[in-house]
Amino acid sequence: MQFHVTNSPFNEEQAELLNRLLPTLTPSQVLWLSGYLAAAPQAAAAPATGDAGAAVAVAPAGLPAAVVPVPAAPKEVTVLFGSQTGNAQRLAQSLARTLEEQGLVTTLTSMRDFKPAGLKKLTHLLILVSTHGEGDPPDAALPFYEFLHSKRAPKLDQLKFSVLGLGDTSYEFYCQTGKDFDKRLEELGGERLAARADCDVDYDEAAAAWFREVQEALKDQSHSPAAGAAVQEAAAATGVAEAPGYSRTHPFEAEILDNINLNGRGSNQETRHLELSLEGSNLQYEPGDALGIYPQNHPELVELLIRENGWQAEELVPVNKDGDERSLTEALTRYYEITVLTKLLMVKLAELSSSEGLRRLVADEGELKDYLGGRDLLDVSQDFGPLGLPARQFVGALRKIPARLYSISSSLKANPDEVHLTIRTVRYESQGRSRYGVCSVQCAERAAAGDSLPVYIHENPNFKLPQDGDTPIIMIGPGTGVAPFRAFLQEREENGDGGKSWLFFGDQHFHTDFLYQTEWQQWLQNGTLTRMDVAFSRDTEHKVYVQHRMKEQAADLVQWLKDGAYLYVCGDEKRMANDVHLMLAEILEQEGGMTPDEASAYLTDLVQQRRYQRDIY
Repeated sequence: MQFHVTNSPFNEEQAELLNRLLPTLTPSQVLWLSGYLAAAPQAAAAPATGDAGAAVAVAPAGLPAAVVPVPAAPKEVTVLFGSQTGNAQRLAQSLARTLEEQGLVTTLTSMRDFKPAGLKKLTHLLILVSTHGEGDPPDAALPFYEFLHSKRAPKLDQLKFSVLGLGDTSYEFYCQTGKDFDKRLEELGGERLAARADCDVDYDEAAAAWFREVQEALKDQSHSPAAGAAVQEAAAATGVAEAPGYSRTHPFEAEILDNINLNGRGSNQETRHLELSLEGSNLQYEPGDALGIYPQNHPELVELLIRENGWQAEELVPVNKDGDERSLTEALTRYYEITVLTKLLMVKLAELSSSEGLRRLVADEGELKDYLGGRDLLDVSQDFGPLGLPARQFVGALRKIPARLYSISSSLKANPDEVHLTIRTVRYESQGRSRYGVCSVQCAERAAAGDSLPVYIHENPNFKLPQDGDTPIIMIGPGTGVAPFRAFLQEREENGDGGKSWLFFGDQHFHTDFLYQTEWQQWLQNGTLTRMDVAFSRDTEHKVYVQHRMKEQAADLVQWLKDGAYLYVCGDEKRMANDVHLMLAEILEQEGGMTPDEASAYLTDLVQQRRYQRDIY
């Protein structure tokens, strides 16, 4: 509605001001303003008030005074996220937008930036947090996690909360960080708004259900019938919002432009360099982001699994909750995960099948844990089968095949309409049978130039170049961990940035495994790369890794950090990233003159400043 002097009691200047102001207000601001306007004139004109939440309006002479409901200020909700690769952050942003639209005053904050002292002031807290590694919090969430579990944590009797955990059921400590937060908040006196939700890699439906529960709980506490109705209406239709266009749930078929082996002849490794076309997709990315690929299971494994259980390859089975059906071969190839065993899956199969041996296995926690490692569904079928399940019932127990995320090794500015990946092919022996990485072997053996792969951009806001191109950077990335640093240097070269850069790279052999060697040399010559230290572990009698090179350059490392350098680590979490972290602490103690506690605090502070970022897997 537009205000005019002819349709309102305002003069021209007032009408113009209102027409400019009102379209800019959020629902929560409109709600607050309506209550204020209803109360303000009466408060000024008459000291008498009616019941709480109402004001007595002054009526014209001869008419009774009216009681006008005064909406109280809307509930304030804090949405707090802890994210390693960005999923929890994206969900938190989507939830915050939804709550804002429903008239709730919403504060969205990363655990990295949240001031723990403010915790006791909160009345409504929603936590979204991922778990990685062996049940560990994300790097950015660690200080807040430690505070909450310390003796300094305050009593939270005033707090109503709910927790959404993100994880992967193939890991032993599934969603452990979310479980820890949920338990600790209760211990401190908090009351749950809604039950904790634990989300697997295919998290859309579980997250959307939690969204609805939280919104319903907040609606029940709303002070305004109108606001409550808005919440109820939105809750009924809420899903996990994604930007329009190609996305995780709507991948783009990217044509393969090139696929080459980066390793030299004689190497016992195979590392593929893939160049994919993004032409026509409108997909954008920045250095530090990842590319998600939806892979296909190996056709031989699919055929053996079907044969072992006596199923018909062309039998139609459902592939989603909408009832769409495909042949069993296509379903097991493109839609369902068959190479990873989880405790949840094994329990489901034991309940559904007639195998007594399988039931005995899942009843023994220790034996089941040992069995899960290095085996797949073909092993289960051979060891305990045939499972005696109809194909439709079998696929109903499976989870969707998750996308594989790979750090992007190119800059979009340097390679318009292209994205490059650096993928190490995984092959190994286990339980007397050859095994392989689903996506890496597909890319190595069944993905030629001209073929296509379903992909999407996975933004990683926690692994980004400093905004100031003159800031020095230290990059530590052995093996394929060097991928994002190729993107970093392409970007810096394209921008003409003047900041110093230092790369630590390692692999097995200099002659066969020096990935992108000529490119690093060119960047060293033109100054894009300031210095480089390498470690080839199999070329010397005693194995030398990147952390050993770091120790050799300890004095310079400390000086670079004192000069404001950003520190980046990419690669294997269990060994390399942990070893590098321990070495950094040792260097700070020995060269920086710090105590162990001071070194730990220094590294934590670097994380808080976004000067220590890790892309680990």
